[in-house]
Amino acid sequence: MKFIFRITIVLSLFILIPGSVGFTAEQPADETQQEEFVMDEVVVTATKTAEKRKDVSNAVITKDAPDIRESTARSLGELLANEPGIDWRTYGGYGGAPEMIHIRGMGADGTQVFVNGINVNLPSVGTADTARIPLASIDRVEIVKGAGSLLYGSGAMGGTVNIITKSPRRDGMDFKVLAGYGTQNTYQLAVENGMYVTEAFGYYLTAGRKETDGFRDNSGLTHNDVSLKLLFDKGPLFQVSAYGDHIDREFGRPGVEPPPGTRDFYAGGVRVYSTDAASTLDEGSDEDSHLALEVSSAPVDWLSLKLRGDYSHAKNYNLTRYYDAWTVGTVPGSKTWTTNQVSTVEGTAEVKPFAGASVLFGADYKGYDWKNETVDLNGFGIEDETSRTSVKAHLFTRGAFAEAQYRPLKYVKALAGIRHEHHSTYGGEDVPRFGLIINPLEITTIKLSHGMHYKAPTPNDLFWPYEDWGWGMGAQGNINLRPETGWHTDATLEQSLFDNKVFLTFSMFRWNIDDKIQWVPDASFFYRPQNVAQYEATGFETGLKVGPYYNTTLTLNYTKLNAKEQKQNGLKRPALNTPENQFKGVLTYSASFGLTATATATFVGTRPGYYANDSIPVPAKKLPDYWTVDMKLEQRLFKHWLLTLQGNNLFNQGYETYAANFYDASGVGTLSSFPGAGRSVFASVAYEF
Repeated sequence: MKFIFRITIVLSLFILIPGSVGFTAEQPADETQQEEFVMDEVVVTATKTAEKRKDVSNAVITKDAPDIRESTARSLGELLANEPGIDWRTYGGYGGAPEMIHIRGMGADGTQVFVNGINVNLPSVGTADTARIPLASIDRVEIVKGAGSLLYGSGAMGGTVNIITKSPRRDGMDFKVLAGYGTQNTYQLAVENGMYVTEAFGYYLTAGRKETDGFRDNSGLTHNDVSLKLLFDKGPLFQVSAYGDHIDREFGRPGVEPPPGTRDFYAGGVRVYSTDAASTLDEGSDEDSHLALEVSSAPVDWLSLKLRGDYSHAKNYNLTRYYDAWTVGTVPGSKTWTTNQVSTVEGTAEVKPFAGASVLFGADYKGYDWKNETVDLNGFGIEDETSRTSVKAHLFTRGAFAEAQYRPLKYVKALAGIRHEHHSTYGGEDVPRFGLIINPLEITTIKLSHGMHYKAPTPNDLFWPYEDWGWGMGAQGNINLRPETGWHTDATLEQSLFDNKVFLTFSMFRWNIDDKIQWVPDASFFYRPQNVAQYEATGFETGLKVGPYYNTTLTLNYTKLNAKEQKQNGLKRPALNTPENQFKGVLTYSASFGLTATATATFVGTRPGYYANDSIPVPAKKLPDYWTVDMKLEQRLFKHWLLTLQGNNLFNQGYETYAANFYDASGVGTLSSFPGAGRSVFASVAYEF
């Protein structure tokens, strides 16, 4: 009831704003807002072709530049978490913590994230840390839910996130400089510039830096990024685009929150943990670089060709220290360096043989070079050279796919396709997909989709080097793993009403995963990855967008999810860290004098946080439900100046993100959790034209 009461107060205040400034219903809304709800005008490119949203058989979410600017989100993960069916998870919240996107309860390794066509998921672990991608460089985000393995291969199980960075305008130059500061000693600097230098050649450049101490001990972050997009556009006949970026970060890695009464602990004169963070010495860094080149041509009306290649280089470093209960008074640890290099070449051709029909053909090659180097530290923090290991591996995949679409009637469209992919380790996989779209009315769309998805084992799973922890304990990869496979089925209704001022979506879905890969111990607690589990989920998601009325837009969405995991012994239980209920609401008001105000309310239901072992169906710890309220005020002055004031988690709501064991000085473990970020405020000023 407290949640409902406080949310009602916040939303009511915003509803009253239009009357307080004397606005009337006759005043025109922003042109962009007026067009936002026209179903035919929303074009999606994440399907490898440019299609209207209502012609895509899967549930689709799009966020454009105005959505991003008005949002209270501080990161891409927070932005996407305001959408139905999407869960944003971090180890501790905003700061140096990584953030992972889960679509419909799928693991983060089941969501593929692309930046200008470049897959930014790390091959070593299969996940994408969306905290690395700066919001300032993004022009558009497209989320296509459901099985995407036909188009994108391994890992596109729950859905795909396609990020398109900013491009130059033909009608002038873009220039923006931003500086901001906030709580936790957070500051941000950013600059961007783009224009067409000639009639055919243009560029867009972004650069930024962010620093924060974080909301708890050892959660600081230093983030630097730069990106450049080049375009050469000679119309449909010939287009070339090139993109490159570099991102580097340094961050602390705090552990779970120690139980109440925990005292600071030192070993060998080194602080191992404190009352603020379980492992104050853990730290990490990463460096990511991406390059892409794409050439496209539509020489005739019935044929479109595209050839692209990209290269990614990602290097990650982690330092871990811990208290060794077996050797009192020492602080051992380890250093790990992981390097991922990925090269991709892809060609596609879209053929339209006759009216209402199209066939998309494609082929791709992806090469993966993986290197892992690890060295142990003794009790004095000195590297033990006898423990140093270095493992390299090269993997590749070759894939070919075809998907045909046919609209025999104005209000019916069907599609079917198949992909064959060969993996250098485990062999081939055939991946089909089917879809049906019905448009009984111009403002109504019914979508049905059914497709297979799969995920190959990661290099970490296959080739992790042998580790000897003593007493028969240790860990090692498993070269004999099979890929995870399953099916994803969903039905979606999209309805536009009242001259496109109301837009409603409703989706029901079901998915399963067989041969789920998990690291499991034997009787001696030696860990290896095995195909031992199954996952399944059913649920529904609904979204409602109303407005603009009186220059006010309201967005509400709700997700109901029933996700289960089945262990090797047949035990079926609720999936870890997966909320059954999620609610999100966003209210935005835009005044004629340049003020934009946005309030965001988020509710996350209870989640199983920890199971004592694989034979127990009831979790040893449940993460309680929680809510947060964020607000943002943006005022434009003298056309070119933009002042922003933003507050997150305004009621300072405490919440937990993950559960884990905290080990004290005696080596005794206590079940605890990672805390979420508390209240924060950030202000910025920008000059743009």
